[in-house]
Amino acid sequence: MASTSVSRVLPASPQQVWDLVGGFHSLPDWLPYIPESTMLEGGRLRRLVTPDGKVIVERLLAFSEAERHYSYSFVKSPFPVTSYLSILRVHPIPGNADAAEVMWSGCFTPAGVSESEAVDLFTTIYRDGLEALHHALAG
Repeated sequence: MASTSVSRVLPASPQQVWDLVGGFHSLPDWLPYIPESTMLEGGRLRRLVTPDGKVIVERLLAFSEAERHYSYSFVKSPFPVTSYLSILRVHPIPGNADAAEVMWSGCFTPAGVSESEAVDLFTTIYRDGLEALHHALAG
């Protein structure tokens, strides 16, 4: 199984960051490459559509408002991996109430691509996503 993790310190309090990213269906609010999220199964699934029409269905596995994190898996995706599990987590920065660290990580089994190709793909997705989050918070 392969894995990757990207983190970024953002210029907003942990609560401000969580208010933007903490909703399982809030990706369109901060992630430009996911303009559409539809709730399914009472909110336990999200059906995402990319700008080029690709569909991703993800299942919420765990959620903690108090600890500011959630985890999810793929039910359906165009990505060359299986057994995908990802966690999005917001951490406070000790001594700095106006900053937060966001960590987006995932583990998966490559399918039809090398481990390094799969790791590079998700590292880029997570890095670009956290860059978009930074812009959403700054704008």
